[in-house]
Amino acid sequence: MNTQRPPTIDPLAADRWAALAAKDAALGNAPASPWLHEEVARRMEERLQWIVKTPRHWLHWQALRGGLQGHQLLRKRYPQALCYLLQDPPATEPALRQALAQPWWSPARWKNPPRLYAPPEPVDLVWANMALHMAADPQALINRWYELLQTDGFLMFSCLGPDTLAEIRALYTREGWGAPAHEFTDMHDWGDMLVQAGFAEPVMDMERITLNFSSPETLLAELRTLGRNLHPQRFAGLRGRAWRCALGETLARTQADPSSPGRLRLRFEIIYGHAFKPPPRIALQAQTTISLDQMRGSLRQRSPP
Repeated sequence: MNTQRPPTIDPLAADRWAALAAKDAALGNAPASPWLHEEVARRMEERLQWIVKTPRHWLHWQALRGGLQGHQLLRKRYPQALCYLLQDPPATEPALRQALAQPWWSPARWKNPPRLYAPPEPVDLVWANMALHMAADPQALINRWYELLQTDGFLMFSCLGPDTLAEIRALYTREGWGAPAHEFTDMHDWGDMLVQAGFAEPVMDMERITLNFSSPETLLAELRTLGRNLHPQRFAGLRGRAWRCALGETLARTQADPSSPGRLRLRFEIIYGHAFKPPPRIALQAQTTISLDQMRGSLRQRSPP
């Protein structure tokens, strides 16, 4: 893992967060994607209108938290494409199966159903919504997405950017409360990691989304659906009731929205990225010999469809 730049993530804490969906399902709690994730998935799905290529098969990475409504949007856009869903860790697969369950009489149960297993061959599209910023080793995850794609396939992903929770971070610093969350990676660093994995033509952009809340309690409840504090230097013990009251009072004072009296606001930076998997390059040495078949195959791969 690259320790010279964000993310600053405790791997054990990241594993516990990833497995939490399976625990919730085992307790009978119906899994649901966070509202913000669904909204980001909707906005990212709109970007597909600029992609000329129509995938024959695609992979949804971490659909359970990435956006179940967003998943249906992609199914509607690509109704004929084979769809695969991969959950990591695999223990969360029953929770995803429960979330996607259809009544026995529903036509959706039988018409091109999604496949909850790894694709037998590389796919045309890997869709990964709001997952990358929670990975302890993001370069390894990007490398895995690269291997799941076939040549000329493309990756589309989104994640939180470094300006997310800027007000909360400043608040914790002023009060001496430690780090409220791990650091998030800049979009230029994501572009570098994509190139390092072998992707070509990475395109990155970002936007800021402001959410309003009726109380500190609803604000904190929403944050808990988005993740946990994975920072290695996070507060190691349990906070007391007095601290929780102080946090609520401080949030009510510092996060007040001037344009909406009685409401609290919180800003999120959303990063979007996509990149293509290029044809493999022929390794050249001082003297290189290739067969005619290799040359023809290389030219076919590089020729426009």
